[in-house]
Amino acid sequence: MTGLRWGILATGGIAHSFARDLRTAGLDLQAVGSRRPEAARAFAEEFSIPRAHASYEELVADPDVDILYVATPHPMHAENALLALEHGKHVLIEKPFTLTGAEAVAVRDAARARGLLAMEAMWTRYLPHMIRVHEIIAAGTLGEIRAVFADHTQRISADPGHRLNALELGGGALLDLGIYPISFAWDVLGAPESVKATARLGDTGADTEVATMFTHASGAVSTTLSASRSAGPNTAHIVGTEARIDIDRVWYTPTSFRVTGPDGAVIEEFTSDVEGRGMQFQALAAEEIIASGRTDSDRLPIDESVAIMQTLDEVRRQIGLRYPQEH
Repeated sequence: MTGLRWGILATGGIAHSFARDLRTAGLDLQAVGSRRPEAARAFAEEFSIPRAHASYEELVADPDVDILYVATPHPMHAENALLALEHGKHVLIEKPFTLTGAEAVAVRDAARARGLLAMEAMWTRYLPHMIRVHEIIAAGTLGEIRAVFADHTQRISADPGHRLNALELGGGALLDLGIYPISFAWDVLGAPESVKATARLGDTGADTEVATMFTHASGAVSTTLSASRSAGPNTAHIVGTEARIDIDRVWYTPTSFRVTGPDGAVIEEFTSDVEGRGMQFQALAAEEIIASGRTDSDRLPIDESVAIMQTLDEVRRQIGLRYPQEH
């Protein structure tokens, strides 16, 4: 344990989930900041946090904070992360890393210039079942991986005023939901060599369904489906020549999976036993990285976060999705 002192920037739903899991892991949560002083005070009281700051500027200037979790909506990630980095704070940035690839490059370059950790909070990558999946792949159990399939489909809201349908907030299925299966495809197969995407856009212009098909350097293919208006199976599958992995619902949270041979025989079953939601594992990873004197994650290097955002840019180009902030 490094004894890093955590601060949380913003007080929305994801910040609450993260704070609960920090407490579950016994990590040192020292401060919270909000643009609304009353929200910061209420959050601090709920989680017994010593200091509540009435602005993000106050929070990043707090000398008793070493690392900040950026929990604002997508369009604010880059601005908030850069502010924290300028004040010498490490940052764990809620996924997606930024709104665009260009913003991701700016955050990466700022972190490197200052020798600080900037890490995407793609918490799924750090969960025990995903660590075991990679061990199985590395052991060669699957043979040659030929395909990856994953969906992230939820029935959330058709309300035009909902954050997920607001383009100015980076709304749409792609950045909120699609980031999970697309990052998963990258994690298993590496960067795509070709990208094809199709989508349906809702009344506000935000995507309500988006499907992708990638080819990868090995020749393997990956397909993803994300949707905000309908709930699908939310499973993921890795198919190899010698075996496959079927990750159960909900695949991007602590869950179970099976390794099955071509004859249908189950080679291995894995069941997660995780306290809380599981967001603490990324925080523990961040602490370990910093304690070892490094400034990048092996599980999700910052260059990969940047490249994934650039891939999402290409998906958006193909489906005709553009945010008002883009020039």
